[in-house]
Amino acid sequence: MWTPSNWYAPLRAMLETEIERRRLFNWLPVPLGLGVVLYFLADREPSPAAPLAGLALSALAALLLRHRRRAMLVCITLGALFAGFGAGAWRAASIAAPALSRLHVGKITGFVETLEQREKGVRLVVLVTDLPGVEPQQRPRRVRISTTATTLKPGDHIMATARLLPPPGPARPGGYEFARDAFFRGIGAVGSIAGKVALAPAPSRPSRQLAWSIAIDQARNALTERIATIGGGQAGAMAAALVTGKRGLITEPTNDDLRAAGIYHIVSISGLHMVLAAGTIFWLARALLALSPGLALFWPIKKLAALAAMLGATAYCVFSGAEVATVRSLIMTLVMLGAILVDRPALSMRNLALAAIIVLLREPEALLGPSFQMSFGAVAALIAFAERWQERSPDPAAASWPWPLRPLWLSAVGIVVTTLLATAATAPFGVYHFQTFNPFGLLGNALALPFVSLIVMPAAVFGVLAYPFGLDWPAWALMGWASGLVLRLAHWVAGIERSTVVLPAFDALALALFALALLWLTLWTTALRYLAALPLCAGLALATDPTRPDILIERDGSGILVRGPEGRLVLAGKPSRFVLAQWLHADGDSRSPDDPALREGAACDARGCVIRLRDGRKVAYTRDRIAIVEDCQRADLVVTPLHANGSCTARLIDRAALTRDGATALGSSPGGNWRAYTAEDATRLRPWTRARPAPVDTPSSPEPGRAPATSLPAAATAEQSEDTSLLQ
Repeated sequence: MWTPSNWYAPLRAMLETEIERRRLFNWLPVPLGLGVVLYFLADREPSPAAPLAGLALSALAALLLRHRRRAMLVCITLGALFAGFGAGAWRAASIAAPALSRLHVGKITGFVETLEQREKGVRLVVLVTDLPGVEPQQRPRRVRISTTATTLKPGDHIMATARLLPPPGPARPGGYEFARDAFFRGIGAVGSIAGKVALAPAPSRPSRQLAWSIAIDQARNALTERIATIGGGQAGAMAAALVTGKRGLITEPTNDDLRAAGIYHIVSISGLHMVLAAGTIFWLARALLALSPGLALFWPIKKLAALAAMLGATAYCVFSGAEVATVRSLIMTLVMLGAILVDRPALSMRNLALAAIIVLLREPEALLGPSFQMSFGAVAALIAFAERWQERSPDPAAASWPWPLRPLWLSAVGIVVTTLLATAATAPFGVYHFQTFNPFGLLGNALALPFVSLIVMPAAVFGVLAYPFGLDWPAWALMGWASGLVLRLAHWVAGIERSTVVLPAFDALALALFALALLWLTLWTTALRYLAALPLCAGLALATDPTRPDILIERDGSGILVRGPEGRLVLAGKPSRFVLAQWLHADGDSRSPDDPALREGAACDARGCVIRLRDGRKVAYTRDRIAIVEDCQRADLVVTPLHANGSCTARLIDRAALTRDGATALGSSPGGNWRAYTAEDATRLRPWTRARPAPVDTPSSPEPGRAPATSLPAAATAEQSEDTSLLQ
């Protein structure tokens, strides 16, 4: 007969076992991360004082209740929650800087802080010293601009005419928030330089921090050029990216091949590169120290090698630009190596939890990005598997194999198993953020990673060590050769049919359920972990039946997508290529933005287009002021990039509404009404949300087919496109 004790007693016994194994500490980053999420959900900027007070009270209560375990655990959980919320508030307050509120065209002067060569031209981060026409209290601290001038170098104080725009909002409701990421990078505007760039006298000497940043970037650019030249072509560009973090020379077709093969992660300096670089330094330092019998017998050479690896990994992080993903990987690596110094296991779930706590307190905004989610998810899955693997019974048949076969077999099994685990752990996050899945990633990683691990990264370490002596060219030549093999393998895998599968976007609740399932499965060691099936099944149920809007409207009204009678999206207008690609991917549509079939089903003339929905209602996209009056009488929904002043019997979305709400999605609801989702909420006042200027009436209409004067410039969408692609 079933009674509550039939399940309660075993669960309690398993929980007691987990407590005895000190597994509760591994859950500490979870309430910490939940506090970060609550901070970002706030509709206005909170004060750091309130969460800090809550943290202090929770810590005091935990101390007073330390003899009552349950009460103490509750207080510690609340304290972690307040700590995560406070970390977000403190971080935003410490880096707050103005951002442009509207399009600005005019002179700009400033120091070139960083410079990156691109396929066409260069991209600069400029520390602004003057921006005429913008009040000093509203002047951005940094701007990121593109130019075709190739004679500039970091440290130059330049003067130019630039077209600047506030960091754009999401391309669709629920999409990537470039403006939030730009805020936490200290960037207050993006755009491009029109015309020539001139050197100008600096109003003051660069600060020590700026001078240090300039010196590092100059060294990175010089080494990037040397590696790319010796390596040759795209192989050299990839080799340079692995050492210096400068990925601008890698062309988009090469990026597409790497993504399709599931190995794009190898060109982003993160955990793989940091572990390989630190491991190579650790092995080299330990091997050299072991050559001395005196050192080997009387000194802890393993700990000395760990210290050398920690110094080398830190230098690698600084020299490669100290991007968010690189710093996060450095923290994880330092924690692992630090465990060696205190005679603890380097690879353990406790060390991973400690690294997550440090990262969340230092950069709480990283939690919302795919890099944090995918890297920690993959490592958690691998460590959990390693813990189970150590408990297995050894296979006597495999142990009896001859020497050449056994290590080869273990290496092959290791690559396949780790790739499968990492792919399974990161797939939900990849689909949520990028709406793509690469089913042949196992094949791509199995073929490419041996070259990266055994040739490319060790050659990079030796090349950096030989660089000051001018004897580095053999290392870069070897890196270029091995990188070329990796690129050829990636191109072959990318050529397989359906190497990239586009899946529809699902909402954040499904992602939260997937994350909970992964945490539950990896952080417990007893049979408790099998309960992860509950959130996993719930997440799959939500993800396989996502809500798809019927209409998507560009944030400046330059184009719309409408679900036609056959259920496929139909295009009207001319949205940016990047935005259109985001829309199609979010719908699970694998068509290219250039596909002419996108316009099939739209009845268009010089003034606009009319598209029918599946239920027979009409959607009008209008580019002419006179046509607005006609469309308001015969359509059910009218979308226009113009300001409409008259009354309209149909639902009308004009320039004023888009200025207020940003990108907009509409879905059908019972009764023939529209259910609207907007990318920007006018009631949310956060440091990175867009300041909304008052609508300005435009008495004259633009020429048919031409975007309004205040439409989003191509440079801004290009900046957002590059940032989104680099996250992959």
